[in-house]
Amino acid sequence: MITLIGTGHVFDLTTPLLTILDDKHPDVVCVELDPQRYQALLQRQTASDAPSGPPDKNLPFIYRLLARFQENMAHQYGVQAGSEMLTAINYASSHQLPLEFIDTNAQQLFTTMWQTMPMSEKLKLLLSGVTGLFVSRSRVETELAKYEHDFDAYIAEISARFPTIKKVLIDDRNQNMANALTALNDRYQQIVACIGDGHIHGITALLTQHQIPYEAIRLHDLQSISAASADGASASFSTEYQPPS
Repeated sequence: MITLIGTGHVFDLTTPLLTILDDKHPDVVCVELDPQRYQALLQRQTASDAPSGPPDKNLPFIYRLLARFQENMAHQYGVQAGSEMLTAINYASSHQLPLEFIDTNAQQLFTTMWQTMPMSEKLKLLLSGVTGLFVSRSRVETELAKYEHDFDAYIAEISARFPTIKKVLIDDRNQNMANALTALNDRYQQIVACIGDGHIHGITALLTQHQIPYEAIRLHDLQSISAASADGASASFSTEYQPPS
C-alpha cells in the first residue's frame, strides 16, 4: 500500500506527520526531493541557528526566486521552508528505515523550464515572482482556500497563465514521481511518501492507471490534526482510498 501525504512546504506539519508515520509503520519513507536538495536541507538543519543566506548563485535565477519566496512565507508561519521534509527524513533515520528521493533534479528541471518557456511567459513569471516576495500570509491562505475549493479550476488557471510551468513543474514531475513509486511498490509492502499536496491529484490518477492501491491524506487533514493537537483534542485524519481493480 502506498500512502501519499499531501504537505505544504511553508507550514509547521511536524505533529501530524509524526502521528501518521507512527500509525502507518512504513517499510520505506519517500520524499519529494532529489539528492542535491536533500543535502541542502541537511546543511541548513546543521546550521539552523545561523541566519539563512541567499540561495546558491549557481542555481537558475527562477529557482532562487522561488526559494526566496518560500523562505519568506515559511518565516511568517514560524518554520523553515521544507521543514516537513526534514521531519520525514529524521523519522526514517531514527527508525532505521530506507529513505527514497522520488523527485527530479531541481536544477535540471528549472533550467529546462526556463529554456523552453516563451518570452511572454517569462515576463509574466518574473513579474509575479517579484511581487510574490511581498505576498502576505493572508493572501497565501486565500489562495489555499481557492485551491481546496476547486482544484481543477485552480490548476486550469495556472495552465492558462503559465503552461510551461504546468507541464514541467507539475505534469512531468507527477509522472516521474509516480514511476518511482510504482517501482518501489514491487519492493515494499508499506510505502509512505511526503509530497506537495498539489501533486496528489495527478499522482493518484497515474497510480490508478497502473492499478496500484493507494491512500491519500491531504494537507487540510494535516492542518486539522495540528489544530486539534494545539487545542488538546485527540488527533484523527481521513484518507482517500483507491483499491486495486
